[in-house]
Amino acid sequence: MLYLLQSAYIDVQHGASAALGNLASVVENKRLIVKMGGLELLIRQMLSSNTSAQINSVGCITNLAADEENKLAIAKSGALVPLTRLARSKDQRVQRNATGALLNMTHRPELRLMLIEAGSVAVLVDLIASVDEETQYYAITALSNIAVDVGGRNVLWDSQPELIDMLVKALHRPLKIKIQSQIVLTLRNLACDSRYQVQIVDSGGLDALLPLLQSSYTILITSTCACLRNLSIDSRNETPIICSGFLPELVDLIPQADEPDLQCHAISTVRNMAANSGQDKQAFIDSGLFDRVKIALTDSRTHPKVLCELAAALSVFALNDQLWRPIVELGFCKLLVQLTRCRDLEAEYNACLTLGTLASKGTAEVYDELVRLWRAPNGGIRGCLIKIMTLPEYANTNVRSIAVWLTKTLLGCVRADLVERIACDAQLVAAIEEIAKCKAVLSSSCSVASSTRFSSVIDDAKGKQADAADSHIMAFIANGEHTVANGRDHEALRAGALACQAISLIDDFSSQQVAGK
Repeated sequence: MLYLLQSAYIDVQHGASAALGNLASVVENKRLIVKMGGLELLIRQMLSSNTSAQINSVGCITNLAADEENKLAIAKSGALVPLTRLARSKDQRVQRNATGALLNMTHRPELRLMLIEAGSVAVLVDLIASVDEETQYYAITALSNIAVDVGGRNVLWDSQPELIDMLVKALHRPLKIKIQSQIVLTLRNLACDSRYQVQIVDSGGLDALLPLLQSSYTILITSTCACLRNLSIDSRNETPIICSGFLPELVDLIPQADEPDLQCHAISTVRNMAANSGQDKQAFIDSGLFDRVKIALTDSRTHPKVLCELAAALSVFALNDQLWRPIVELGFCKLLVQLTRCRDLEAEYNACLTLGTLASKGTAEVYDELVRLWRAPNGGIRGCLIKIMTLPEYANTNVRSIAVWLTKTLLGCVRADLVERIACDAQLVAAIEEIAKCKAVLSSSCSVASSTRFSSVIDDAKGKQADAADSHIMAFIANGEHTVANGRDHEALRAGALACQAISLIDDFSSQQVAGK
């Protein structure tokens, strides 16, 4: 077939390229055609002024580009520029095949960069308005892939100012579900950039998205939720999203255990909006948010990753002056204690964080709940703290740190009965002391420079309030102010900070025991 592509007769070339395109639908043949030098011959066909030659040769390259091993070879062969030119062809079949080939080349970061350099972006943006649905779908999907990268989004922002308007306008037209979904996913990827988060809302994107969220197609609802998740990151979008009627729609999606991805996007969107400061949160309470969250938490079908999102959301709600009370009043503390037994460290971390945040409120109703839940259910808060603090040393240091912090928070409360339960618990004290031993071996786990510098930070922290000391030490680590002599330094320093927390907590234990005598 490759020999026939070089025939002097146009009809023979056409037949050979068409046959080659069919052969290229088989994986083994795709690679063999490239290895035997078929790309150069196909590019010659693409450069022909004959429409049939263009259709067949581009169709064949589209099939070849579906194979991962071939993509880089195609990009290096010089095919991207003629493919980009043919994507502007007046012949719909040529245009469709060329756009499909460009799409197949957007599945790897380095190839997306090469497409940008070949000038493909402007062509793909123009094809958003194509009357051919397949061409339109290929172009939008390719743009969605390009928007995955920061560099790609920067190019789109700098060179295609009309992009958002074009995508939003397209959503208002009657389109196939897969095209609508792909437009929304493109908006989602673009909304990873804060500039696009605001522009999409300012361009009327919310009006176009709401009907999709209310549709009966799961793929549309999920992609719309994913887009809203990114849009909700910018605090300026909270009011427009709520005023446009999205909040009750999102809240109603939270209990849908059969669609865990959808649940995660809906929960995360609500959490992002709740985290934005300076806004009245009564609308969240009125939407039935906490009832839906409780349904999801108590549903045995709920996926572990959804539990993580729910725990993270509750930790954010607990920070808000309006939203923390429903957590206590509606019995979430018991569910949070149960979450600490879900065998997912991230969910356990957020559950402990929420309990600690509630404890810091210093109200009687919170303390009543904490006392009631100290040993039940399933060992209660006490069991949770001991379990997490006795995790192996290689376990996530952050999780153990939050357990130490929760213990310090509880020990600092004004309820004598709760303080006594903690300060006089030998097993709990033993777990803390075991963590504190880490400080003694810190110097053998990291470089001399790191150990010395860390010791000086601990010395500087002495005499300060416990929280201030902890933040001082953690800031030292976060700012990277240590000399990295080997790969163990960072983890050793984090372990050292945890040990220092534990030592500070032991001092608190001692103080409480002395006070109680």
